[in-house]
Amino acid sequence: MKSFVHVHARSVNEATELLAAYKGEAKLNAGGTDLLAVLKDRILPDYPKAIINIKSIPGLNTLYEEEDGVVVGALTTLTDLIKHLAQSYPLLKEAAMAVASPQIRNIATIGGNLCQDTRCWYYRYPDEIGGRLNCFRKGGRTCPAVAGENRYHAIMGGKQCYAVCPSDTAIALTALGATLRIAGTKGTRTLSIEEFFTPLGNVLASDEMITAIYIPKPSAAARQNFLKFTLRKPIDFGIVSAASLMTLEKGVCTAARIVLGAVAPTPVRALKAEEFLRGKEVTEETAAEAAALALEGAKPLSKNTYKLEIAKTLVKRVVNGS
Repeated sequence: MKSFVHVHARSVNEATELLAAYKGEAKLNAGGTDLLAVLKDRILPDYPKAIINIKSIPGLNTLYEEEDGVVVGALTTLTDLIKHLAQSYPLLKEAAMAVASPQIRNIATIGGNLCQDTRCWYYRYPDEIGGRLNCFRKGGRTCPAVAGENRYHAIMGGKQCYAVCPSDTAIALTALGATLRIAGTKGTRTLSIEEFFTPLGNVLASDEMITAIYIPKPSAAARQNFLKFTLRKPIDFGIVSAASLMTLEKGVCTAARIVLGAVAPTPVRALKAEEFLRGKEVTEETAAEAAALALEGAKPLSKNTYKLEIAKTLVKRVVNGS
């Protein structure tokens, strides 16, 4: 790695002020499970001048109950998330359990999982192997995946970049209707998970950081499900994932949130499927129709049409609770 300045921030204000002072040439570091790999491989056109350690900020790794939900500090590790929220939020527990290995979950944070960089192999192509590939996301003019090796790329929402959102917890949190608390030098703001992600990453300004996630408490009648398809169960990033939060009364759906992961640059709400299910009895037939609606409008690339059937199968299963 190249040399850089390393600073231990003692408060959120100090961290955001340092980010502002470096004018986009600094990176935050928490668990470091993604950032250090990015730095070692030198995949980015510009190397950061400073790394700001935010593990030194007290209070960002706590969880506490509010009247209608739970607040999770951005530095909460995935292991602690699993341990403390397994009973009330099994959907989030399953998504966090699907991330990497126990060793990584012990140090990886929920904030870092949401902010991790894309895993596209063109974007991640190491600098030392023939020079980096300047794809659209790195300032180039095209996405090499469109005409290249695109078996794991987007089948929905891809335009200038077809890399998929790599965060499992983002899919679960979208289904749960979570919001993010974000701090910057100009103050704080609150955004839904859906507002946070963009086709090229996220909306964080160069002086901003996530401080906490608020997760509303689901009703006692809500049914939560998360499924992820990978080639190898441990470690792998998802080929497709799906999450659902559904409320049923005597087998009839009264409310639903269905989200697809690893099919687009952002988490994808299956709004047509949700609308279709409301007021209907959940059966094999209605679940299958909801799955078809969830993938309506998908436009696979040359080598990832197979994702369609996997996605439909996962949606059908999370709707059925199987």
